[in-house]
Amino acid sequence: MKVDAKIMDKIKTAAEVAALIGPRPRERKVIMCHGTFDIVHPGHVRHLLYAKSKADVLVVTLTSDEHIAKANFRPFVPDQLRAVNLAAFEMVDYVVVDPEPKPLQNLKTIQPDYFAKGYEYGGDGNIDPRTQEEMDALAGFGGEVIFTPGDVVFSSSAIIEGSPPKLAIEKLLALLEAENLSLSDMRSALDGFKGITVHVVGDTIVDGHTQTTLIGGNTKTPTFSVRFERQKDYVGGAGIVAKHLKAAGADVVFTTVLGDDRLKEFVLKDLAEAGVRINAVIDRTRPTTHKNVFIAGGYRLLKVDTLDNRAISGRILNHVRDHVAAEKAGVVVFSDFRHGIFNRSTIPPLIAAIPKGTFRVADSQVATRWGNILDFKGFDLITPNEREARFSLGDQDSVVRPLALKLYEQAECKTLMLKLGERGMITYRSTPDGAADVRAFFVVDSFTDRVVDAVGSGDALLAYATLAMVSTKSAVIASVLGAMAAAVECEHDGNVPVEAADVRAKLDHIQKMINYGQT
Repeated sequence: MKVDAKIMDKIKTAAEVAALIGPRPRERKVIMCHGTFDIVHPGHVRHLLYAKSKADVLVVTLTSDEHIAKANFRPFVPDQLRAVNLAAFEMVDYVVVDPEPKPLQNLKTIQPDYFAKGYEYGGDGNIDPRTQEEMDALAGFGGEVIFTPGDVVFSSSAIIEGSPPKLAIEKLLALLEAENLSLSDMRSALDGFKGITVHVVGDTIVDGHTQTTLIGGNTKTPTFSVRFERQKDYVGGAGIVAKHLKAAGADVVFTTVLGDDRLKEFVLKDLAEAGVRINAVIDRTRPTTHKNVFIAGGYRLLKVDTLDNRAISGRILNHVRDHVAAEKAGVVVFSDFRHGIFNRSTIPPLIAAIPKGTFRVADSQVATRWGNILDFKGFDLITPNEREARFSLGDQDSVVRPLALKLYEQAECKTLMLKLGERGMITYRSTPDGAADVRAFFVVDSFTDRVVDAVGSGDALLAYATLAMVSTKSAVIASVLGAMAAAVECEHDGNVPVEAADVRAKLDHIQKMINYGQT
């Protein structure tokens, strides 16, 4: 849904506003307001109405996304959408997204007659230090501060943290419009997945679901008693990444290490039926990794893992490395679950074996192990979650956006997609030379309607984002399709491969919501 051109025409740069209003002194008085305006609430409206009552022209400047670090997962609404929200108000004449952390340069460029501040910034005589900086800038050209009444004060942070509104579709539309993209481009990207060759290297995990019914508890010990109903195994770990890629349309080969046991045969059969070609390196000294969760009434009671997390031997490493070097795929995905294949001694030779010109992707999970995504420096795409990012950086304190930037810089990657669970993801990307107008980062919200089982959603995101990056070179398309695939996975029980048709259906559902249910 396109925004009215009259609204979009209000959004200007500071220099454009200065040219439109002319130099001081002016016949028509100009007043300027500045803030984050993450969620526009009644307090903001009162502030803007009061400001407009004091002058002829109201200019509102807002802090850009990159300079907001007041709370985790903020801003909630991206700056281009916040600008539209403000421009839609009749009392607002111009909106400027401020590229600086403080409005000082905008004040000097626009030179308003008045600068409106909320009462809490100094209306009681106790001037905030930041406000004093702004007053000093105003004094340089003869402007003055007006404090608006403090009779209505609301907090965007309180609203967002209490019960954040669902704006996934609105934020998606704003992002696509800013990038000159549409949902049709997403559908076209899916068509481009066919024929892409991918080599997945990593640990296979067989995920078991044992369904039970709770009978009762032991009267003598705190022990649950359950009745066995059924048990089902799924190929997980790097194996499900390979299956996601195949289901999306790619030609996939999978190199992994398996034990010489019953589960080896299950894995080989399952992957063959999925159409994945497998290079199975057999290690008779370890079992095929099995993680079996016991479930009763939808609740997970207990997980029993059968595994050996020792590093693979030199002989096994040589076999894996030979497969990495021999496969001439367009993409290699290192899917690291730290169950033997990847560690600090094996990662360098495995990276060195990747054929030149291959698109390189890495995902290092630390659910129960000690993986580190920074072991894969210089890759084209990495997709860690927040916990993995904090672990790799040793950073418990930074809010998400600075955390993502720090990881992006230290990883020296071309694209970082930081998974934030129900909050979606934040993507950092390298910008082409001369493309200063391309935003360095953006946020994509989750598109999940109802979470049934979130396990494996990151694997689906990894697969679809990888193929989209290769086929379109667009981090936006890759992030959106990755988020769509993750949503589909969340809405199904068990870690099962997401088909391209499932993602198309999700896109169609989003399209209907955009059209208010009308096709």
